[in-house]
Order: sequence, then structure tokens, then C-alpha cells
Amino acid sequence: MSKNGNTVLGLLAGTAIGALIGILYAPDEGSKTRKRLAKEASTAADKMNSSAHDLKEKVSASAHDLKEKVNSKMATQKGTLDEQLESIVTDASHKADDVISSLEKKLANLKEQNKKFQKS
Repeated sequence: MSKNGNTVLGLLAGTAIGALIGILYAPDEGSKTRKRLAKEASTAADKMNSSAHDLKEKVSASAHDLKEKVNSKMATQKGTLDEQLESIVTDASHKADDVISSLEKKLANLKEQNKKFQKS
């Protein structure tokens, strides 16, 4: 972007220097010189407007591309986060089933021991 800014600045400086040299060495009379200067100034303004428009378009396109990249990366990360979350929930569910099975076995053992104490 600084390259484009330098280009616009160089164009502006070149136009100003050219206009000054033209005035200093102009063999024509004042009215013709003023008309020529007005025409050159108009041409320079048109070039600057065109350069500014091109620069604006380039910056806009770059910003759009960057936004798309960021959105794409965020979507990928979201997918990854969703997958990780689902994996964690699934693992927790399996572990809960394991804990419940283990507790049921211990409860069955305790019931059997309790029956032995009740018979004695």
C-alpha cells in the first residue's frame, strides 16, 4: 500500500515541478500559459482521481479477501471446536456408563453381603 502512496506522491510532485518549469520557461503570453496550466492541472487532477479510485479498489479488494480468509478460518476452527466438544461429551457419556456399571456391581456385592448378615 505504501508503494501506491509513493506513486501518487511522485505523480503529484512531478506535476507540480512540470508546471513550475513550464511557467518559468514559457515563451507564450500569460493568457495562453494560464490556459495550458489549467489544462495540465485538470489532466493531473483526472490522473489523481483515477489513481485514488484504483487505490481504493485495491484496498477494498484486499480487505474483502482478508475478511473471507478470516471467516473461513473461523468456520474451520468452529468445526474443530464442535468436533472436540462432541468428542468430550461422548467420552464423558462412556465414562459415566462405566461408573454406573461399576457402582451396580458394588451394589450387588453389598446386597449379597447384607443377605449373609441377615441370615446369620
